[in-house]
Amino acid sequence: MRVNAYAAPSAGEPLAPTTIERREVGAHDVLIAIEYAGICHSDIHTVNGDWGPQPFPVVPGHEIVGTVQEVGTDVTTHRVGDRVGVGCMVNSCGECDNCKAGDEQYCRQGMVGTYAVTDRDGTTTTQGGYSTHVVVDAGFVLRVPDGLEPAAAAPLLCAGITTYSPLKHWQAGPGKKVAVVGLGGLGHMAVKIAHAMGAEVTVLSQSLKKQEDGLRLGADHYFATSDPDTFEALADSFDLVVNTVSAKIDVNAYLGLLAVNGTLVNVGAPPEPLPVNAFSLIGGRRSFAGSMIGGIAETQEMLDFCAEHGIVSEVEVISADQVNEAYERVLASDVRYRFVIDTSTLA
Repeated sequence: MRVNAYAAPSAGEPLAPTTIERREVGAHDVLIAIEYAGICHSDIHTVNGDWGPQPFPVVPGHEIVGTVQEVGTDVTTHRVGDRVGVGCMVNSCGECDNCKAGDEQYCRQGMVGTYAVTDRDGTTTTQGGYSTHVVVDAGFVLRVPDGLEPAAAAPLLCAGITTYSPLKHWQAGPGKKVAVVGLGGLGHMAVKIAHAMGAEVTVLSQSLKKQEDGLRLGADHYFATSDPDTFEALADSFDLVVNTVSAKIDVNAYLGLLAVNGTLVNVGAPPEPLPVNAFSLIGGRRSFAGSMIGGIAETQEMLDFCAEHGIVSEVEVISADQVNEAYERVLASDVRYRFVIDTSTLA
């Protein structure tokens, strides 16, 4: 079937309306009529070529919420009419130790991203959620719980799981001090989730202009990193620092904020390297780590956690023809806190 979409024709070029072909629904597939697609900073990095050459044209979008329109003959987990979601991956080998452990995102053969990646058939290139429909293997389709507003739930499929997974892995909770670097699309979700987990949450942002928002979202403290006194006042304070920004930072300065045995985990993905001084680690048995989204079971766990705690993203819903303006506003930090495309405007 051919469906309407918005695609980047080449690196750095504005996105434009187009049509793309979706595969037939196989025995293990689900056809989803997309309702909403979030705009992630990763989409912008990809279409600008920041992470290397891409298989243009590219239809971005890996924060997808919609309803099931058709299921394959062997699908038992989803039914027509169900509200479902698709995140950053649509397939993996399913056979390696990481896949069997529920960490499909670390598939040894390479997980299949929702867009701009060669699918497991070896011939087709995946295309994402800035479109009216998508066909996905049922094993990579998530159930969106009742009570989660669909547009505001869409960013949970990337921003939500990207922050939930490291917070859970490094055991954010009562008695733990967690700092969140950046209060953007990822950062505001990290604040909400860490607060719901019971941690003491501090926002570290360049300025205090979003302080009122940060405290409203669940932060206990808010500091400006542009103030050099911040790093002195907060030295040796945190069990966990989650860096959500996709730009270069002074890693060594942030490592200095960790208590003994503390961890700085990067979930933002800047295109340039982040140099680390070994003495920044040695001095307090500190760790510098990374984390990439989460497995399918953990993503479903995150959605259920968010439903239980009433957590969704703060969103601004736009029409598809506003996507290029939205990209410019994301780069200017002019969104609170996630753009979401109403894909009915593609019809």
